[in-house]
Amino acid sequence: MAKAVELAETALASDETPVGAVFVLVSKEGSRSVVAGAMNDTNRSLCGTRHAEFVGIEEILRTFPASVFTKIDLYVTVEPCVMCASALRQLHIHAVYFGCANDRFGGCGTVFAINTDPAADPPFPAYPGYYREEAIMLLRRFYLQENEKAPVPKLKKNRLLKKDFLPLDLTKYVQDHELVQLQQLYGDDLRKMFSSSPGLSHLHAGSKRTLDGNAVD
Repeated sequence: MAKAVELAETALASDETPVGAVFVLVSKEGSRSVVAGAMNDTNRSLCGTRHAEFVGIEEILRTFPASVFTKIDLYVTVEPCVMCASALRQLHIHAVYFGCANDRFGGCGTVFAINTDPAADPPFPAYPGYYREEAIMLLRRFYLQENEKAPVPKLKKNRLLKKDFLPLDLTKYVQDHELVQLQQLYGDDLRKMFSSSPGLSHLHAGSKRTLDGNAVD
């Protein structure tokens, strides 16, 4: 996820919406390798579908068959939108880990649960909150900037950069049985990140912040 944040920083410096995505291939032996890294490209390309997830998917499909996505985990700074969540589900992505919620267009629990709703394609788990504050601050910095390519540019000189963070309600994104998996991923950091979130009474302190025995970051 740290690499995804770096890509989002690059996007911000390029006047793109700061979203970074890293696709990680997990082998049968459990080894993990990055097969694609991408950032939003909608402003440069003037194409609304050039989200970080789509750019990364396109990169992967140049080298691998679509079936590879069953072995790929996605780390993305912002919750995939409805469009991206739908594409990821159709590709049978293994799992998604995202930083902050997408309050307007979130497709993995915030607005719609495209990843788990009844459908022909198998569902995929989406775990929120990793590098959440970093992801939020990147978006806040972006929305303080002027966007010269907007149809009607808005003046933002009087806007202030907020530095407070509201708690994230985990129950929107994970079921009770997935809370243990979430703690294995985030470890003791989980209680700090979601101290006001429902469901934490199910967890036990002391787990390592690892997934399948490997450090995520």
